[in-house]
Amino acid sequence: MVPVRRSVKTVAVAATVVLAAAACGESSTGSAPGGTAGDPNAKVGVDFPRADSDFWNSYIKYVPQFAKELNVNMMDPTNSQNKVENLVANVQSLQGQGAKAIVMAPQDTGAIATTLQRLEQQKIPVVTVDTRPDNGKVYMVVRADNKAYGEKACKFLGDKLGGKGKVVEFQGALSSVNGRDRSEAFAACMKQNYPDITVFEEPTDWEGSKASSALQTRLNQHPDIKGIYMQAGGVFLAPTLQVLRSTNHLLPASDPNHIFIVSNDGIPQEFESIRKGEIDATVSQPADLYAKWALFYAKAALEGKTFKPGPTDHGSTIVEVGNGNLEDQLPAPLVTKDNVDDKALWGNQIGQ
Repeated sequence: MVPVRRSVKTVAVAATVVLAAAACGESSTGSAPGGTAGDPNAKVGVDFPRADSDFWNSYIKYVPQFAKELNVNMMDPTNSQNKVENLVANVQSLQGQGAKAIVMAPQDTGAIATTLQRLEQQKIPVVTVDTRPDNGKVYMVVRADNKAYGEKACKFLGDKLGGKGKVVEFQGALSSVNGRDRSEAFAACMKQNYPDITVFEEPTDWEGSKASSALQTRLNQHPDIKGIYMQAGGVFLAPTLQVLRSTNHLLPASDPNHIFIVSNDGIPQEFESIRKGEIDATVSQPADLYAKWALFYAKAALEGKTFKPGPTDHGSTIVEVGNGNLEDQLPAPLVTKDNVDDKALWGNQIGQ
C-alpha cells in the first residue's frame, strides 16, 4: 500500500514518471479521448456512489486529497446515493458544467450501458471504480479481483471449520458485478473444496437491515451455525454484531461455539473488531488506491495516454475484461489478527 501522505511536489514528480510507465507497454500519446487535445487541466467530474457505507465514506475522504496531489482539475463531486437514475442525472449535470472526463462507481452495473454509450459518442472518457459495467466502453476500470475476495473468504472459513458445518453468506446485490463475482467464486470454491459445508446464501442488495433479518432467522433455525461471510463490512458489520450480541452468539475464538466471521472492505471498524476478537478476518479493499488510480487514469485519458495488459509498477496487473475494456486489478490482502496492525494498510491510515 502507498503511504497516504506525501508532499505535492513528490507526488507530482512520481505521477509524471508513472504516467510514462504505469503499464506494460503503454502506447504513444495522441489526441485525448475526450477531445481536449491532450489538456491535462480539463475538468474531471466525479460521482460518489453512496454515503451509507463506511467504506465509501473513506473513499470519499481520499478523492479530494489525491486530486490535489495529482493536480487533477476536479469539479465539485456529486453523489448518486445508490440510485442509477441519480447517477445518470449527475453525469449529465457534470457534462453540462464542462466535464471532459468522468469518474464513477455504478452500483447497478447492468443499467448504466446507455449512459456509457452516450459518453463514448461524445468522446468523454470514463473511469469506473470498484465495479465494471456489464456492457459499454470505458477508458479504464480501477478495481480489485472480486472473485479472489470470494475465494479467500471461502478458504478462510473452510479451513477454520475443518471442512464441516454451516455458513451464512450475505450476498451483495446480484445486479452488481461485484456481488456476482464474490458470490459465484465463494460458491464454486465451497463446492470444490468443502462439499460438507452447508452455505445459506442470503441476498441483501448491500442493505444491512436485510442481512441482520436473514441472520436472525437462520440462527433461530440453525443455532449451530459456525461461519459468516459478509461481502461488505461497511454495511454489514454493525448489524451483524448487534444480532450476535442480542442472541448470545458473540463468543471469543477460544469458545467451541465461536462463529468465525470473514468480511470484505478493510475499514477501521473491521480492524478494531478483529483486534477485539469479534470477527476473524477481512479482505482489505483499497479505498485509497481506488481514489488515487481512478484520478490518475482520468488525467491520463485527458493527456491521450493509452495502456496495454500487463503488470504495472504499482503492484497490480492490467487485464482485458471484455468489450474492449481494461481493468487495473489492485492488490487486496487478507487481514487477520496476525497482520491487522500493519501500518501500510489504508484502514490504519485513514483519519491520521
